[in-house]
Amino acid sequence: MMATHPYLLLAAALFSVGIYGVLSRRNAVGILISVELMANAVNINLVAFSRAQGTALGQVFMLFSIGITVAEVVVGLALVILLYRSRQDVLVDEANELSG
Repeated sequence: MMATHPYLLLAAALFSVGIYGVLSRRNAVGILISVELMANAVNINLVAFSRAQGTALGQVFMLFSIGITVAEVVVGLALVILLYRSRQDVLVDEANELSG
């Protein structure tokens, strides 16, 4: 039986840093990096529980999660590039053109 406590503590720390980054950053790129940290924390949890149970199901979910995260980052960076081209900055507080 594998001890999952160190992995869960690492994942909790990464997720906490990601939450702090999302709530405190004004730069869109910094927010995207923080969201990526939170997604990686979830992936660590999936692999830790998968190894603790002795199955590969969590690792398969982790691979799908990485694929979804990559797609999310591509869309996010496209929005950041669009925002930069229209306003010459990437501050989220002042970006109201992209709202419906």
